[in-house]
Amino acid sequence: MKSQNFVVTRRPRLAEITEHPKFDFADYERRLTSLQGALQLIQQAYLGTSERALLVLEGWDTAGKGGVVRRLGWALDPRSFKVHPIAAPDEHERAQHYLQRFWRHLPEKGQIVTFDRSWYGRVLVERVEGFATNKEWRRAYREINEFERMLVDSGIRLVKLFLHITPDEQVRRFRDRLINPVKRWKLSYEDFRNRARWSDYETAIEDMMEETATKRAPWHLILANNKPYGRIAAFRILADRLGKDVSLEPRPIDPDLLKEAKRALSLSASDIKRASHPIKQKVRLKRNGPES
Repeated sequence: MKSQNFVVTRRPRLAEITEHPKFDFADYERRLTSLQGALQLIQQAYLGTSERALLVLEGWDTAGKGGVVRRLGWALDPRSFKVHPIAAPDEHERAQHYLQRFWRHLPEKGQIVTFDRSWYGRVLVERVEGFATNKEWRRAYREINEFERMLVDSGIRLVKLFLHITPDEQVRRFRDRLINPVKRWKLSYEDFRNRARWSDYETAIEDMMEETATKRAPWHLILANNKPYGRIAAFRILADRLGKDVSLEPRPIDPDLLKEAKRALSLSASDIKRASHPIKQKVRLKRNGPES
């Protein structure tokens, strides 16, 4: 599985995608844990290099965005990993430029930030539901491209993922949510309203990818009917994009800290040698949480 294979290079035809790859569940936990470990090392490296990363996560309702976010949260340190679920703008935000509310959530040095939905709402839900005028959402393509160019120019590693499922798969997942009391809270009237306009959203998504998939901020289209495959694909892309040209070697210890530790902890010569020249160790993660 290569992350480059998911990059959108031309306008997708979502209705023509009927075959979705599958992933052997027996191999899923091992692969996921390995990729989570890689991302944990990348996060630790960012704390030393002051790199910044921003994940934009879009997709159909029930496509698995929340599952990806949860599994990131199980692996990464919350002190430098932030998640912002984006809801409809409130009255105050509607009085501003639509991009303004996202500025305050951009990653600081050393942070990895995830937007669960994003500014692309302007050319998706606001377009389809009529909350933005024709002129406004058409202009938004240029505004978004310029906004993302500024982010990348400032040093932010921007990764954009779209999780795609078929209409039939969405029906199955809606039914599962309805029947399962643990998942029932996820269902809303908006889910059924959006589904009734599937064709309109499909066109809006295809337009979005065609207009905003740039060389420096490409879209990655993940076929996610199979949940394990969708998650592994998302983590593979993130590990490749966030880890590119990043040294994962442990940072050298501060000599003054080592000196103080020697005094306070009565370190042996062997301890001091190991601390001065750390052996790169594999990250060990606990088994992931319940399936969802």
